[in-house]
Amino acid sequence: MSLVGFGALKMSKPKSGSVSPNNIDVFFTSVSATTVSSMSTVEMEVFSNTQLIIITILMLVGGEVLTSMLGLLLGRFRFEKRPSFDGDIVNSISNRGLQSDYSLTSKNIAQEVELGRITCSALANEKPITDLESNKNLTSDSKSLKHKATRYLGYLVLGYLLVVHAVGSSLVSMYVSLVPSARKILKTKGIDIRTFSFFTVVSTFANCGFVPTNENMIVFKKNSGLLLLLIPQILIGNTLYPACLRALIWVLDKMTKKVEFSYILKNWKEMGYSHLLSGFHSSFLAATVFGLTLVQFILFCSMEWNSETMDGFSSYQKVVGSLFQVVNSRYAGELVVDLSTISSAILVLFVVMMYLPPYTSFIPTKYQKKEIEKVKEKGSQNESAGKSILECVLFSQLSYLAIFIILICISERQKLKEDPLNFNVLNITIEVVSAYGNVGFSTGYSCKRRLKGEQWCTDSCAGFAGRWSNTGKFILIGVMFFGRLKNFSFKCGKAWKLS
Repeated sequence: MSLVGFGALKMSKPKSGSVSPNNIDVFFTSVSATTVSSMSTVEMEVFSNTQLIIITILMLVGGEVLTSMLGLLLGRFRFEKRPSFDGDIVNSISNRGLQSDYSLTSKNIAQEVELGRITCSALANEKPITDLESNKNLTSDSKSLKHKATRYLGYLVLGYLLVVHAVGSSLVSMYVSLVPSARKILKTKGIDIRTFSFFTVVSTFANCGFVPTNENMIVFKKNSGLLLLLIPQILIGNTLYPACLRALIWVLDKMTKKVEFSYILKNWKEMGYSHLLSGFHSSFLAATVFGLTLVQFILFCSMEWNSETMDGFSSYQKVVGSLFQVVNSRYAGELVVDLSTISSAILVLFVVMMYLPPYTSFIPTKYQKKEIEKVKEKGSQNESAGKSILECVLFSQLSYLAIFIILICISERQKLKEDPLNFNVLNITIEVVSAYGNVGFSTGYSCKRRLKGEQWCTDSCAGFAGRWSNTGKFILIGVMFFGRLKNFSFKCGKAWKLS
């Protein structure tokens, strides 16, 4: 998808009057959109309306909700195409039993086992054919119900996706059209209201963080209504998605009384959908999300309330802006303040929040033990199977992040010496962890922070990575891919012991 996006962006023309970005920056933007990272090396306003639509499609396809929905559909198709041998076995055995005029027992079934046409569970039971037929019917009914439940879940996720985007883009479009200050900003920048609305909602729901303006949401920092419209979409598209999905299924179960919804709620583990969690897990997840947001909000307000970051804000705008900023620290990455002006303590807090997985939750020990006991037998089998030498020597997530930071410090070592206020380890760490978490936070680059002022230096609204060498950009591209696929390497590093 990144290569397809790169080709599409290269074939389409940039906005009139803008210089076309070079190939590495175009590919970087395509990867950033596909991995929903929103890391930028060029200003967003260089892209034409057509290119913004292409980026919107990349963000939509790369979003976690749509990707998981496609996984449900593929799983359903595999279920439909899977051959069923139960009926053939029972019918074959029944016919032979009728011809011989006797009730088939385990001795006869053993002959079928040798032919590989019946399971060992049937052999062990020593039951007549009538019981086999009954078990076959029960198994068939259970599989049919699971198949229907999977189909219902797929349709539900699709409806969830469509409704949020339709309602969200309509509300944003309505707000921008009715509020003169917001409408004036888009008119001045030559951005179509419909393109801005759909682009922003897709980016917000997918937790990408791209906005068609150069300044991201900083230019709308006083439009508190717009920020309040986007906050719920940030949460329901990522950190609160499992809780919202389960709540929606519960409501539909109570309203429709359909057995499929009840099956999904009771057999959430068997559904094979990683975003579907148990009731108590979803509750603790929601509590953790709100708890982390509250902690960030209190610290952010206490540190930045009277700082230059909040200059020009009213008290109400400070509250809404602070809430919007701390909600974005976990994966959305949209900005209403300049991160380079924020205190170092808050930046370190944001680094921690960006590193945390989206479904991080505080669960009391007693509930964890109950959960472990339910899957203990299945989990032990999975852990013992498929172990390889490679899995035993792989590093942990933090180890890889440290390696990436070291590599970028090596590639940018000359700039670290010549421009230490812009190129410092903290700024590089923020950029790397932001790319790994697919967040999009960046401290940017300022010519005012250069120790030696050069006339050629011009300030840009692009991210800090825009000033890196091509080697550094390629490394960050690798970090974005690694971060988007981090679910496949969460269990790595267990062979390494620190004590």
